[in-house]
Amino acid sequence: MIFKKFLFLCFVSCASISFAQEEGSVTEVTESEMTTGDVPYAVIENVPKYPGCKGDDNIELKDCMSTKIAEFINKHFDMKMIEAMDLPPKIYRSAVQFKIDKQGNVVDVRARADYPEIENEAVRVVSNLPQMKPGKQRGKEVGVLYSLPIIFKVEPPKRVEKKSNKRKIKN
Repeated sequence: MIFKKFLFLCFVSCASISFAQEEGSVTEVTESEMTTGDVPYAVIENVPKYPGCKGDDNIELKDCMSTKIAEFINKHFDMKMIEAMDLPPKIYRSAVQFKIDKQGNVVDVRARADYPEIENEAVRVVSNLPQMKPGKQRGKEVGVLYSLPIIFKVEPPKRVEKKSNKRKIKN
């Protein structure tokens, strides 16, 4: 199967926007969430910092983190493996969940997809994300739960028209 083009989208920015709080709204984290030490990305007071991201503003840091994660996944996701699977044309999605622990490491990576090979590839790539500066809640470093959809499109093979190989006859 020939892939006309790989349209590989990482909707990280959509994920961060959908998890972002509206400006001015306050979401309380319960004491039970604090005892587990894991806080959802949507309500973390100080988001984890991806290497290279600057600033103290959560919105700015979320945007930077989303962009950097998308770039990392686009660069490291093995589309040749997807091509070798000879999948029917359509949009494929893998829902990935992971935690950025108190040390800033990506741990507990899980993925769901239509095919185990896609799940395994999503777990492999996300597990290799670089160490980050951990997130903080109430001044304490905490684990941060993060969800990430990885979406890509397999297009139908492009029809190749055969050029006629007729010779011009000289008179």
